[in-house]
Amino acid sequence: MKDLKYLAAFSIPIIAFIGLSIKGIYLYLTPFYAFIIIPFMELIFPVNTKNVAPEDIENKLNASLFDWLLYLNLPIVYGLTFFGLYTITHTSLETYEFVGIVFSVGIVLGVNGINVAHELGHRQASKERFIGKALLLPALYMHFYIEHNFGHHLHAATKEDPATARYNQSVYSFWITSTVRQYFSAWSIQRRLLKNYKLNFISLRNDMFWFTVFQLNYLLAVYWVFGLYGFVFALSSGIVGFILLETVNYIEHYGLMRLKTTSGRYERVKEIHSWNSNHVIGRIVLYELTRHSDHHYNSYKKYQILDCHDESPQMPYGYPTSMVLAMIPPLWFKIMNKRVPREMIIS
Repeated sequence: MKDLKYLAAFSIPIIAFIGLSIKGIYLYLTPFYAFIIIPFMELIFPVNTKNVAPEDIENKLNASLFDWLLYLNLPIVYGLTFFGLYTITHTSLETYEFVGIVFSVGIVLGVNGINVAHELGHRQASKERFIGKALLLPALYMHFYIEHNFGHHLHAATKEDPATARYNQSVYSFWITSTVRQYFSAWSIQRRLLKNYKLNFISLRNDMFWFTVFQLNYLLAVYWVFGLYGFVFALSSGIVGFILLETVNYIEHYGLMRLKTTSGRYERVKEIHSWNSNHVIGRIVLYELTRHSDHHYNSYKKYQILDCHDESPQMPYGYPTSMVLAMIPPLWFKIMNKRVPREMIIS
């Protein structure tokens, strides 16, 4: 029964559904819950550094429950997106209500969309990768699949990685540099992959081409069916979703840089090159994303068996709380800069 704790990950879309149903000021229940209630709960609940017992690992890997908890996010994300589109085009709303719907659905696209897509994107089964890519579509961030799997995990904690925040870089600056650099990096990686397979740039196996087609058709279909308001909503909620992702990227590797060996190459990725958090609430709601150090150490490891490593740099707060702190750069720098190992700071 304790494995059912991950059902808490559905609390955010449930809150969003309630807000969209009642409307008015209740449309801000989702951001209030995600960035005030959850951080408050993280301060109350104890930190849990316990790892899965070796004898239990096989059972957890074979339990389909953990996979279905991910798959169910597909109808939830698309259902809530459609509900948002229907609401804004069939209801007379005030401007603040429209904004509330955008943020509510956008948060779901980030947490239950991109975050779950990230987990599934590392799986070997094609059906799981398909679901992962489908979850990236409403957030307009399908290129994340290529850049993250073939770029970020290779270059993490180096200057070459768009998704690694530099020491003293603000989250607002990072939103721009990471978003732009990741997109162009994805195209560069795609060209390299095609070249490796001796295929031309114009090829049916050019995923970046298909991602562009799917996302443009999605927006065009929304405009055709739901009009201008629907288009603005789809575009805006997608932006909120991937900005949420980039905020997570920011706190995951902030200031941590791999050193170069005598050969001039970077040292291999270790458990010390990502920020770890064992705060229970964030772990559950984000499907153990907060145990990011172990994820980079073994990217194919499923979320339910990720470990805590003592040598990993530990965040003083959970990921949701840290995201709020990152929005206040002076406070973030004051808390985090002293935790960054001096030898990792590279100007």
